[in-house]
Amino acid sequence: MSLKFLIVESPYYKDVCSALVDGASAYLTEQGIDFERISVEGALEIPVAIHIAQQSPKSKFDAYIAIGCVIRGETSHYDIVCNESASGLSRLALDHTLAIGNAILTCDTREQAMVRAMPDQKNKGRDAAKAAHGIVQLKQRYDVK
Repeated sequence: MSLKFLIVESPYYKDVCSALVDGASAYLTEQGIDFERISVEGALEIPVAIHIAQQSPKSKFDAYIAIGCVIRGETSHYDIVCNESASGLSRLALDHTLAIGNAILTCDTREQAMVRAMPDQKNKGRDAAKAAHGIVQLKQRYDVK
């Protein structure tokens, strides 16, 4: 069975997100998984974009990969974006039985983000793709749509 994933990225920090996408797309290519990419403005929009794609009769994806980066600033906005984007992804996954890999990094500094994003370092894009793929395999094992 051929699989198709959707990478939803918020390229606010372009270099970080590019590295995350590189890691995710390399894993998907290695596994022979087709994928598409779309971009949204911010991390808060990623769950909404996944929900729209999931609801569309035109596009059927087996899994989703959320890619973005939130770096701590001077206000509480950081906490809101981190919590709400993660909560939105969790709600979608649980309410709609979706396979979602979460690579929305939440870091104190750009340096921390780059270490987590780079394919030759922590490679969190790859980890998110692998996690989504694992959930797809679990759904197949238990015959869950």
